[in-house]
Order: sequence, then structure tokens, then C-alpha cells
Amino acid sequence: MQANILAAGQADVFGLFKTCVAGRPARPALEWGGKSLSYPDLCGRVERAAAALLARGVQPGARIAILAHNCPEYIELQLAAAAVGAIVACLNWRLAPGELRHCVALVEPVLAVVQPSLRAAFAAISALPVIETGAEWEALLAAARPDERAGRGLPSHEAGLNILYTSGTTGLPKGALISHRAHIARAMSFAAELSLRPEDGFIAWAPMFHMASADHMLATLLRGGTVVVIDGFDPAAINAALTRHKIGWLVLMPGTIEAFIAERRANPTPILGIKACGAMADLVPRHQLAELTRLLQTPYLNSFGSTETGLPPASAALIEIGAAPRDLAKRVSSFCEIRLVDPQDRDVPEGEPGELAIRGPTLFSGYWNAETTNARDFRGGMFHMGDVFRRLPDGRIDFVDRIKYMIKTGGENVYPAEIERVLLSHPGVAEAAVVRAPDPKWGEAPIAFVAGTEPGVSPEELLALCRAQLAGYKRPREIRFLSFEAFPRSTSGKVQRHLLEALLKSPPG
Repeated sequence: MQANILAAGQADVFGLFKTCVAGRPARPALEWGGKSLSYPDLCGRVERAAAALLARGVQPGARIAILAHNCPEYIELQLAAAAVGAIVACLNWRLAPGELRHCVALVEPVLAVVQPSLRAAFAAISALPVIETGAEWEALLAAARPDERAGRGLPSHEAGLNILYTSGTTGLPKGALISHRAHIARAMSFAAELSLRPEDGFIAWAPMFHMASADHMLATLLRGGTVVVIDGFDPAAINAALTRHKIGWLVLMPGTIEAFIAERRANPTPILGIKACGAMADLVPRHQLAELTRLLQTPYLNSFGSTETGLPPASAALIEIGAAPRDLAKRVSSFCEIRLVDPQDRDVPEGEPGELAIRGPTLFSGYWNAETTNARDFRGGMFHMGDVFRRLPDGRIDFVDRIKYMIKTGGENVYPAEIERVLLSHPGVAEAAVVRAPDPKWGEAPIAFVAGTEPGVSPEELLALCRAQLAGYKRPREIRFLSFEAFPRSTSGKVQRHLLEALLKSPPG
């Protein structure tokens, strides 16, 4: 009896997707390259793919690797894996061969789905059996026969659905296991926080191995919206999609916004409607926030989340249209609990920096095959994010920086993001990143790399701005200029500080 009660309270992604299919017989589920698939057609293809995986001996809990650019097969594989209880390991095609080899060996997949253009790269690092996207995938589906084991439901909604690899600044990637429970909770919490409608669509241009697309293409298909598949950041294609679909959340990341602003200026086509745009507001110049929201006539999402947490712990604060705010403090999501703690896991006083620890249903299920890391990061029954915040008197939290990248100068802790915010407030700055450099007197000192939007901005002007707003020990010792394109970035658009540190060995230019 108790087992039946527990089972009735659980759900899985494929089961909820099929429920959505029944209510949307004519609505397009996927659109790409001038083609589309209705919900029933997509469901039929997913069921055949699930049968084909079972025929290949894929068992519940088995891992299937995928190495591919954005394509419909990526989504079909995720849903087919959900139907059989398998786990999709989403490989980052931008990684070096050694990193890619590590990611495959870490999760021990039984087979791989690989895009033909990436087949040689995969063969160089693994001897796994491969199914190619395109013609081979189509032949596989055409030959598949119904299998009653597909879609029977899972023993627990804690079963894993995919593994997303984190992009740290040092070390090899870690594999974050995301369960059916976490994906369902992420879809529900984000829809609630932003009042998304069932028909609101999603443009999946960000790499599907990244949480922005991985989470929201599934969430959209559980609600009943259309997922527009675009292979990478293509401002014109994204802009065109906005004329055809109402969009819930338009993903735009640091490093893409300037180019999209230029596209909207050149082609201000009518937009059907967007609930919110953007991500990582702390890393975006304030004047870009103002211009982008004016051009799109939608607010900017002032959220803070991660691969491990989804969009919580902060997913609902919106920056008003046309605003260039100085205050980017976050509103804590209604669907999680948080604490801000010191190195001994004691709650810090209001206004003091502390590491954010989170508990909630959107949380991932730990790093794959990483017991020591999991024991450290999940201590006390909460996940310790490694991000430092301050709690404000009104209950909001203000991002300080990553705990793992701190500048120690004369015994004081300096968080780079504090300096970057001041630099990014200047209208002539398009990008800013602060790194540490050895200092014979103070141990370490901050150095700022800046990309200007105009030739007139000078180091002296920026240093004066820092003097006006920062304590003396926090001010950068030096300003170095780089072109916007020269800033090294991770797949999520974050500047990679360790690569900028390497540039310090070069003379200023």
C-alpha cells in the first residue's frame, strides 16, 4: 500500500510530455530550418527512438553520450532516454580532446549519438559504438518496432535524466546529474515565477549541453510551447523567430548582447511578445541592459542560478524596460531555502559576505562519481554553491563573487566582481574583468582588463571612477585594454580569468 501511495505522487518527464501531447494535437513542438514537427509527430518519433534504444540493450540507468550541435535529434534522444530510464551525457564539443576523453570515461556510456561532422573527433577519444544523427538516426527510427517497455514509468522520480558538465576555470569538468524530479521542478518554478503561459515558446540557440537550453527546451515541451532550434548564436535567425512566436524567456548571455543590439537596430521587425530576456545581469554593462530592454520592450531577468540549481536561488527579479540600474540585488526564489554562511558554516550577519547554501526541489543529484566533492559540497544537508552573497535589510541578496577566485591584498579580501561593477557602470565600457597579479608589497593586487565601446575612454578616467567608488585596497593597480572579441569565455559566456592571468606576462598594449 505504502509503495503505491509513493508511486502515485511521482512523475517522470516522458509521462508528462505524453500528457501534453494529448492536449495539443496541432501545435508545433519543434521548429528548425524551415521545418517543424507537431506534438503527436514528435511523440511518435520519440517512442520509436526509445524502442530502438531498448533493442540495442540500453537499460534503465545506462548512460548514452551525445556529441552534437543543436539539432532535433538532441531533443528526441533526451525524451527517448526519459522513456526508458536512461541518462544522457551531454558532451561539450568545444572541449579539448583530453577533456572530452575524461568526460566520456567518467560516466562510462554504453553508446554514443554523434553528429557526422564530429565523428572523427569522437573516434579519436573513444571506441564506443556510435549512432550518427541524420540519415542513420532516421533509418534507426524507421526500422524500430513498438516496445511495451518504453514509457512504463520509472521506479522513482529521483532517477537521472541527463548529465551536464560544469565549466570551471581550473581542473577537469565535473558531471552534474539532473533527475526527472529536478527537471520537473525547474519547469514548474520558472513558469510560476515568470507567469509563463502554456503556449510561450523558447528559442534554443545556446548549446544544448548547456543548462540554459537543456532545462528550458524540456520545460517548454512539458508546458506545450514551441521550441525553435537554432544551431548557435545567430542574431538574424533569433530576431526572425521573434516575429513568428511569443517567447517566454529569451536567452541572451554576456558576449552576445552587443551583437544582438546591433541586429535589432538594423532590423527592428515586429515582435509578438517576450516575457523576459537575458541572463547574468551582473556581467552586462548597464547601458546595454537599458538599450536591449528598450529595443525588445521587455524586462531583463536579474536571476542567479547554476547548472546544479537551475534558475533558483534567485529567479524572479526583473529590471525595468530602459533602466540602467546600479542595484542588481536578487530576490530569492519562492521555491528554495538558502543560508549565507562563513567557512565554519555559521550564518553570517546581515550585510556580511557569506557562501550561499541552498536546499530545494530544483537541485541536482550530485556530481557523478565524485564522492569526496559531494561530501564537501552537500555538507549539512544543503548544497554549498561556492558563490558569495550579502543579505540586504529588505531580504534580497547581493552577489559578491565566486569564493574560489579571491584576491588577497595586504590581508584584505577583494572580490573581482565588486570592481567590475564599477567599471561596467561607465557608458564607454563594453566588458570588464579583474584578475589577480603578484605584488611585492601586498602579496596580490587587482588588474583590470577592459573593452571600450568608444576610443575616447582612458585608463585615467576609469581609475578616477574607481577612486570615487571603491576603497583604496580594492582599486585596480592597472587598466589594460583588450578588444571585446579577445576576452576568453566559457560556453556560458563567462570570462575565463585564468586565461587573462596568462596575458599578464605580456607587456601592456
